[in-house]
Amino acid sequence: MSGTEGFSRYYYTTMHNNMDTSPPGGGIPRPRRSSTVLENGSLYTHGDKGEPPVFQSASGMSTPIPLPDVYTQPAHKYPGLDSKHNSTGVIWATEQATAKGYHPDDPAWTNFGQGAPEVGPIPGGMEKPQWIESGVGEREYAPTSGVKELREAVANLYNDHYRKGMESQYTYENVCIVPGGRAGLIRIASILRDCYMSFFLPDYTAYSEMLSLFKNFAAIPVPLEESDNYQVHLDAVENELRRGVTAMITSNPRNPTGHSLKGEGLEKLHDMCRQQCLLIMDEFYSRYYYGSNCDGSSNSSAQYVQDVNVDPVLILDGLTKAFRLPGWRVCWILGPKKYIEALTSAGSYLDGGTNAPFQKAAIPMLEPNLVRTEMAAVQTHFKAKRDYCIQRLESMGFHFRSKPDSTFYLWLDLSHLPGKIKTALGFFQECLNERIITVPGIFFDLNPVARRELHDSPMFHFVRLSYGPPMDQLKQGMDGIQRIVDRYKAGASILPKR
Repeated sequence: MSGTEGFSRYYYTTMHNNMDTSPPGGGIPRPRRSSTVLENGSLYTHGDKGEPPVFQSASGMSTPIPLPDVYTQPAHKYPGLDSKHNSTGVIWATEQATAKGYHPDDPAWTNFGQGAPEVGPIPGGMEKPQWIESGVGEREYAPTSGVKELREAVANLYNDHYRKGMESQYTYENVCIVPGGRAGLIRIASILRDCYMSFFLPDYTAYSEMLSLFKNFAAIPVPLEESDNYQVHLDAVENELRRGVTAMITSNPRNPTGHSLKGEGLEKLHDMCRQQCLLIMDEFYSRYYYGSNCDGSSNSSAQYVQDVNVDPVLILDGLTKAFRLPGWRVCWILGPKKYIEALTSAGSYLDGGTNAPFQKAAIPMLEPNLVRTEMAAVQTHFKAKRDYCIQRLESMGFHFRSKPDSTFYLWLDLSHLPGKIKTALGFFQECLNERIITVPGIFFDLNPVARRELHDSPMFHFVRLSYGPPMDQLKQGMDGIQRIVDRYKAGASILPKR
């Protein structure tokens, strides 16, 4: 028990022990004692001459030394509640900023920590509905697998963009609609049998909680190397397969680094895993791809699936990122029919399914040519923001081994900076003082159920910056980072050399 536990009651009273002073069964009488509860909650016991007083806390802890009045009333205990749950990186960063006065509608703040793209109009982008029609039919529960017409639209989109000319084609039976990416991850985790599941470091912070909650698989971390931009190398995958891993989860493109596995490398990954390992491919950022002149094309594991009902591949995506509709909570999982049946069943007891009116509203948005046009607009718009942020950061002395080719994140190395801002938490705190939110890199060093010590994590000197916000906010935020860097460099220049 810590020194602060149990010091709870804030009142004055004196309690006198008026019970029989003789011990049970006779013997030498015990001296009468009186006890006083002090203001700080300690119980002061008065004894005989020469006997030191005993100060006892409300929890039963005793000490001959008076305890200072610095203790606060402990939090109320809620029966049955596990109060040790953790926040994901974005939530934690936002909570800290809120304590400093942050509000999403306050234009004085720049949220480089946000995990969502800007949702307003962009040049060349499709018009989003201003209202959603909801008839009598939409008042009913939607199936936990999703509205059939939307499932058909998702299957058609993937066949058109990634599987033209291939014999095996997705149908609605290969699609499960889920109420958000996290809900999809939880459904997947719930249907796995006892197995080893590999995950890579760094990666999406929410994986850590998913990997902690379920006991039907053992999570195995696979650290990637900073020196080559944390690429997933096939020899590392081969080692995992030799270990006996039968499930593997990764974001592609990678969150937080912004790099992607594509082409021959992605094809070989599928070839290696096809017979023995379930690939769980988080492709929420796949359409934020800047390597094809922003023509709207993208990379997906769907290109390398040979048989849609045999290859053990589950693909997660949705309207959240690519269509810039995070509030709709309409996402999907593609995979073999057998997996989809299990995911549908899991939805009946985990989340109950996705909002019916929004599913219906999403159907016309998934017309393949319309999607390609929309993605070209998104890629052009976000690439300009990426290039602006990199240019500003490089002018401040930050270095990038290579430009990230995907997502809307920058994985920023702070190790060259002076003083406390070379650490993720130090930089984060200084940014808060400038009304800027970042996400410390330590959150991406996934550590399910805290099995590893993270004091020497290689990600302590990284932060993730999102260029999801509109350009005017990015400019404001970069100006703030410039002030922080200039201030610390000026301070370092006047310190005596050692």
